[in-house]
Amino acid sequence: MSVTAPQGFEAAGVAAGLKSTGKPDVAVVVNRGPRKVGTAVFTSNRAKANPIIWSQEVVKDGFVEAVVLNSGGANCFTGAFGFQTSHLTAERAAELLGVSAGDVVVCSTGLIGSGDEVFRSKVLAGVEAGVAQLSADGGPSAAEAIMTTDTVAKTAVVSRDGWTIGGMAKGAGMLAPGLATMLVVLTTDADLDAPEAHALLKGATGTTFDRLDSDGCMSTNDQVTLLANGASGIRPDPDTFAAALREVCDDLARQLQDDAEGASHAISIEVVHAQSDQDAVEVGRSVARNNLFKAAIFGNDPNWGRVLAAIGTTQAAFDPYDVDVWMNGVRVCTAGGPDRPREEVDLTPRTTHVLIDLKVGDAAATIRTNDLTHDYVHENSAYSS
Repeated sequence: MSVTAPQGFEAAGVAAGLKSTGKPDVAVVVNRGPRKVGTAVFTSNRAKANPIIWSQEVVKDGFVEAVVLNSGGANCFTGAFGFQTSHLTAERAAELLGVSAGDVVVCSTGLIGSGDEVFRSKVLAGVEAGVAQLSADGGPSAAEAIMTTDTVAKTAVVSRDGWTIGGMAKGAGMLAPGLATMLVVLTTDADLDAPEAHALLKGATGTTFDRLDSDGCMSTNDQVTLLANGASGIRPDPDTFAAALREVCDDLARQLQDDAEGASHAISIEVVHAQSDQDAVEVGRSVARNNLFKAAIFGNDPNWGRVLAAIGTTQAAFDPYDVDVWMNGVRVCTAGGPDRPREEVDLTPRTTHVLIDLKVGDAAATIRTNDLTHDYVHENSAYSS
């Protein structure tokens, strides 16, 4: 049921003609209350799309009525016309829903620089059709409507103690921190206030979406929105809710990783015994962004030397001649030197686990990435054609 699994939410996904495939491309998610708490985290890219600029203002008061999302066009670097399009999208949804435009979040995903009068008219028509089709069963169609190069819709639901969290996400390429090239909507019928919701969202995204680093490229349109309406009548234990929210975000992040453009390996880089969380993340990210390492995994080559070379470029505390590296359960490097024969490592499964032991502390972190393949290069070389 996705974003409509919690009580008090409706959604729809409709085909407005933004995609040449004729598939759904405009989604609407509405909070029916009783509370209308809303918060979001956004890309840290300084080049931000018009919907991001609009939505950053919307969430400042912690009150959000609805989210409108379109695929098939990013509405980024489209000048004043683009910002007007975001404004008009919110206004049209607000008019139909009987709410304020300043309480409607807008999200877009697709090709940067695309957008004209035809694009705008299709988005607005899609909003009208979406609002007309809103229902408590509309979560799956909404999740489908936000897909771009995704091959599958991505949804997750977790229930605890009488309340539920639902979520949907899109993203397959340009996955890097500052969230990854993703649009995510999370909903809950738990009773939260706005500052609490924002802190919980920041905590959950910081250890899930922000640690997904598929190709080192940061999008202009990233946004993760959380809506809370208190319809369950239950105020959750903060720690219990934080764990459940992280579970939903982690599930969606894993689905994003599994659907990365052209990937043949989903790689988890686990860094242990680091001096700090920051060091663990820096080391894991350095390996995740190393094209030589990623190419080796694509070729089923357990080239641990590329792992050591990658972590040697970081500022993390460690002795490069006292590091252990495991690949899919085989310790191929110990104390900065060879250990088990490379032939013992089986890299043919899609799921690949790399463990790096820095031996200097108690901190740990896992970064998700994927390999560098011919298909990834081909898909992105022809993205705008």
